[in-house]
Amino acid sequence: MLLLIVLLVVAAQCSGAGFPGGSGEDTTSSSSLDDCATQPELSQDCKINYSVNSIQAFWEETLPEQTGTDYTKAATTLFSGSTSSGCGQASSAMGPFYCPSDKRVYLDLTFFDDMLEGQLGAEGGDFAEAYVVAHEYGHHVQDILGTLASAQSNQTGPTSASVRVELQADCFAGVWAHHATTVEDANGEVFISDLTEQDIKVAIDAASAVGDDRIQQQTQGRVNEEQWTHGSAEQRVSWFMTGYEQGQVDSCDTFAATAP
Repeated sequence: MLLLIVLLVVAAQCSGAGFPGGSGEDTTSSSSLDDCATQPELSQDCKINYSVNSIQAFWEETLPEQTGTDYTKAATTLFSGSTSSGCGQASSAMGPFYCPSDKRVYLDLTFFDDMLEGQLGAEGGDFAEAYVVAHEYGHHVQDILGTLASAQSNQTGPTSASVRVELQADCFAGVWAHHATTVEDANGEVFISDLTEQDIKVAIDAASAVGDDRIQQQTQGRVNEEQWTHGSAEQRVSWFMTGYEQGQVDSCDTFAATAP
């Protein structure tokens, strides 16, 4: 229960949930992909590795095409227990997050099993994990576009700036998912060869599981909209699907929506 409560509190300080790692690993290196290619069955960090590379390859091409702004890659740190970041000390209680100070995404590998599939009750699975990673890289896109800095606010609630930031990151994750099976590596091979209805289902399930209302109901036994920092389950699913169905950055303007 403590983990879920901290997740809500920490949202005002970092963008996203939170992740593990004492020694930290840069999963964007080509050598990591080479190592993964030799594994008969992909490990969890390799699966995340492929997602990261697909997501970054997508934004490297799509962001300048759709917005006229160049994309700069962000590193990923995988950790367990705790790690230091440009935004301060991070622990597994925080869940995944993006730190704009050092331009890194921090992922606690235990989050997916212990929290997403455990306390939050999501189905989990490879594409659920990919959704979480894509959401955090959505914050990096916001950082590049200047949205993240301009929307910083301590306000909470279903229409607050903090909620709109999180919902836009969900939408950006959906935009990537729309194009996921077409993103190629340096050799012209696609990172994700197939995307099924079940894959989208588990991504939607994960988005729903991390809705503020779902978390509050589980931790407090009641829902208080005025304390929302990430959006309701319905909001998160709706904006992910908006991005997924339309595949366009400009479809993700959560700040223009009267009721996001």
